[in-house]
Amino acid sequence: MFALVDGNNFYASCERVFDPSIRHKPVVVLSNNDGCAIARSAEAKALGIRMGHPIHLVEPAMRRQLVVRSANFTLYGDMSARVVSILRDASPRVEVYSIDESFLDMSGIRDREGFCRDLRERIHRWTGIPNCIGIAPTKTLAKLANKLAKSGQGVVTLASRQQQEIALQNFPVGDVWGVGKRWSEKLASLGIFSAAQLRDAPTDLILQRFGIVMTRTQRELQGQTCMDLEEVEPDRQQILVSRSFAERVEDHDAVAQAVATFAVRACEKLRRRGLVASAVGVFAHTDAFRPELKQHSPTRMISLPAATSDSRVVLGTVRRLMTGLLRPDYGYKKAGVTLTDLARPSELQGDLFSPAAVGDDRLMATLDQINRKFGRGVAGLGASGWKPKPAWGMRQQMLSPCYTTSVRDLPRATC
Repeated sequence: MFALVDGNNFYASCERVFDPSIRHKPVVVLSNNDGCAIARSAEAKALGIRMGHPIHLVEPAMRRQLVVRSANFTLYGDMSARVVSILRDASPRVEVYSIDESFLDMSGIRDREGFCRDLRERIHRWTGIPNCIGIAPTKTLAKLANKLAKSGQGVVTLASRQQQEIALQNFPVGDVWGVGKRWSEKLASLGIFSAAQLRDAPTDLILQRFGIVMTRTQRELQGQTCMDLEEVEPDRQQILVSRSFAERVEDHDAVAQAVATFAVRACEKLRRRGLVASAVGVFAHTDAFRPELKQHSPTRMISLPAATSDSRVVLGTVRRLMTGLLRPDYGYKKAGVTLTDLARPSELQGDLFSPAAVGDDRLMATLDQINRKFGRGVAGLGASGWKPKPAWGMRQQMLSPCYTTSVRDLPRATC
């Protein structure tokens, strides 16, 4: 038996925790460079703000009703970690599925609904994040139960066949986890409109038309567990760090500085997961939304002589890849770095004449430790630059403070 805990309108809820003045107002959180809506409170949804809605297309009269915030992923990540710590205290097995969703193993718990109601209240009381919980014998059914719980009940259980039958009859097939809009249109052509109809459809037909993934979803709807908890995140096959710039950047040195910064961050992620990379790639794009301008989207990738997680080795490779990559008189709007062919050092094939992996692990560990203790960017490499507001930086004009991770931003209480 599984339980899915989901923070309601998570990004918007994080903004409300430390700012009581916006708790009953329509809140919208924007994407990088303050472009489109990536999170909306219930009040904002009621006004008709869609996911991905460009903020500049919102009518002025409606815009004045909104509380708009730039995405503060540092705050959201820390609040997510606090919620997960509560879940790990409550259950011995937890899968962190996303920043706002986690699956729990409910085996051995008799009063599951009572347990989840207490857990839901504890999360809200200790972190301020409203949440809903769905309980069911499979992960797909738990996701479905969680969506039903958002209607106001808070906790929904689909443990019995009768409970599942009632829930699946009127549940749109397009809202089933793993189906989506594209597959729901194809299912509709077969007369399958509800989750119950997908559950009861001939398995051979589903396998033939949609493949093994949809067949697995069907069996999960039937109550057969096809997906167990993944308590340990699988090793990444690729790490990508990229950003869209606030404005087009025509200074190629500034673009190179941005790419160097992304390379350093990619290596930090690599080391955090205990991996090394055997290939490095770089790319850049001009502004695709301005077709009247000259367009250029160069990409380069190279295999390394030996795998590494050392930022210095990767930066040297990135610098060579960037030589001659950009065209004169072109303004670039986005750039990034890709690390591929990832593996753990112990899994690398040895070489008779050279080490399987290169780099100074102790130096990199010391660098990471300094940045964890005193803040990212306190110690680094000169190629990434040290300007507080570089030309390629993101537009974040409505950024809230990092209340939980910065001493300068700690909330103040006045008695």
